[in-house]
Amino acid sequence: MKLLMKISLMLCAIAIMQQSASASGDVGVRQVAVPSKERGSDLAVTVWYPADSGGKPVSLGESLFFVGTPAMLDAPIAYGKFPLVLLSHGAGLAGNAQALSWIAMPLAKQGFVVAAPTHPGNTGANRSAAETMKLWLRPADITETLNATRKNAAFREHLELNKVGILGLSMGGSTALAIAGARIDSKRLASYCDTDALNSSLCEWVRQSGVDLHAMDLTLAGRDNEDARVRFAMAIDPGPVDVFEFSTFSRISIPVVLVNLGQPGKIPLTVQAAKIAEAIPHATYSTIEDASHFSMFPECKPGAAEIAESEDLGDPICSDGRGRSRNEIHAQLIDMVVTAFSRALKTSP
Repeated sequence: MKLLMKISLMLCAIAIMQQSASASGDVGVRQVAVPSKERGSDLAVTVWYPADSGGKPVSLGESLFFVGTPAMLDAPIAYGKFPLVLLSHGAGLAGNAQALSWIAMPLAKQGFVVAAPTHPGNTGANRSAAETMKLWLRPADITETLNATRKNAAFREHLELNKVGILGLSMGGSTALAIAGARIDSKRLASYCDTDALNSSLCEWVRQSGVDLHAMDLTLAGRDNEDARVRFAMAIDPGPVDVFEFSTFSRISIPVVLVNLGQPGKIPLTVQAAKIAEAIPHATYSTIEDASHFSMFPECKPGAAEIAESEDLGDPICSDGRGRSRNEIHAQLIDMVVTAFSRALKTSP
C-alpha cells in the first residue's frame, strides 16, 4: 500500500513539473539542418519548445512588412515529454517557417514541441515557381522533419512519439492533407494554371517565370505521401485543393479539422474546404467570416500596406476582411488551434 502511495505521489510530482514547465511561458527555439535526399540539400527546420530560463533573445519572422515574434534561442528544453506538432507554411511573401512564429509560439507555451521546415524554393531570394509547384515534395519535407526530430539528441527524450499532429496553412494546408492520405491528381495539377480562374496571383507568377505545368515531370505527383505516424491534421485555408483526386479524401482515417477564412460564398474555390470536410470521415469544418486569406500572415508593421502597394506586390497582405484587427483574428485562430491539438494529442492515450 505504501509503495502504491509512493508511486502515486511520484506520478503527481512529474505531472505538476510538466504542467509548470508548459505554463511557465518560456519558449525556446533552435535551428536544425535536416538532410533531404530528394531535395539534394539540407532543410532548414525551426523548432519551438517549452523551455527553462536561458538562451539568447531573438525575434523571428520580422521583415520589412511584418512584426517579429520573440523567443529564446537555444534555451534549455523544459523537463517532461511533449506532443509534437509538425508545421507547414504557405508560399510567397510569408512562405517560410519563421513567419508562422505567431502560431508556433503559443503552441509551445501550451506544452507542444513544434517543428517546421522551410520548404525550398517557396520564398525569399531563392523563390522558384517550378519548385513551388512541386507540391508532392512538401509532404516529404514534413516526413524528413519528423524523422530528424525524433532522432535529434536535444529532443528525442522529450517527445511523446505516439502523439504527433500536423498543422498547415494555405499551401501548407494541402501539405497536411497529403500527409493525412489525400493524393494529387497529376492531370489536375498540370492544368491548374490553364486559366486564372483558380489562382490568378500564383498562376501569373508561374507563367511569368516561364513554367509550363504541362511540361513539368509529374511522374511522382500522384504518389502516396501519407505518414501513418501523424495522428491528427488541421488545415487552415488549404490550397490548392483543386489538384487532389477527390475520391482519396474518403480514405483519410485520422481526425481532421478544416478552417476557412472568409464568408461562405466568397471564399476562393482553390482553398474552399467545405466539401472536403464532407468527404473525410472524421472531419470538422468552420469559418472565420471576418478574416481573409492574408490573416494567416504575421501582423503588419505600420505603413506596410502602403509599401506593398508601392512595390506592386499584387496581394493585399495587410487586409483582414471586415472590422477586427489581425491581432484579434490571430487570437481566435490561436485559441482554435491550441484547443484542437490539446484535444487530439493530450487527451488520447
